[in-house]
Amino acid sequence: MSQTTPAQGLSHPVALINRTITFVENCLLALSLFVMIALASAQIIMRNVWDSGLSWGDPTLSILVLWVGMLGAMVATREQNHISIDVLSRFLPPHYKGLNQIVLDLFTAAVCGLLAYHSYRFVVMEFEDGTTAFGTVPAWLCEAIIPFGFGLIALRCGFTSLAKSIALIRKPAAPNDSGSQC
Repeated sequence: MSQTTPAQGLSHPVALINRTITFVENCLLALSLFVMIALASAQIIMRNVWDSGLSWGDPTLSILVLWVGMLGAMVATREQNHISIDVLSRFLPPHYKGLNQIVLDLFTAAVCGLLAYHSYRFVVMEFEDGTTAFGTVPAWLCEAIIPFGFGLIALRCGFTSLAKSIALIRKPAAPNDSGSQC
């Protein structure tokens, strides 16, 4: 039994864009994780066998942890497996839970949108200052995943909320107990 996401019910161009973004996310996550494991292993072997290491190895690993974390958050949002703290839905009647989820998705989109905007401003400041992460690698390039990740999460939550709203509107009304139809 496959899990359907709200994006699957959208029109063809949007679904194509969603599949492309999904492919890019998966490739970046796999590549980042592979490079992180390979680099950490190389550092361990070089330190234990030859008492040396790569001077850029540890800073690169720190940056890769940031990238893997943000990419993982993007994938968790896509799969709707992200951490959700919602006490209200436990106490709501079933017919209000859909509306509650729409409001939560909109709130998440707004918060992630704000985080994307302010992290973008931060990355621009790093670019203007010419800060380097290590060697000649600019810091803004290493930090660019933050506004991109939060922006994509905001878009996904916004589209999910929109798709759930449309589904809620199109959902046929439940028949009432009297048997009359309104």
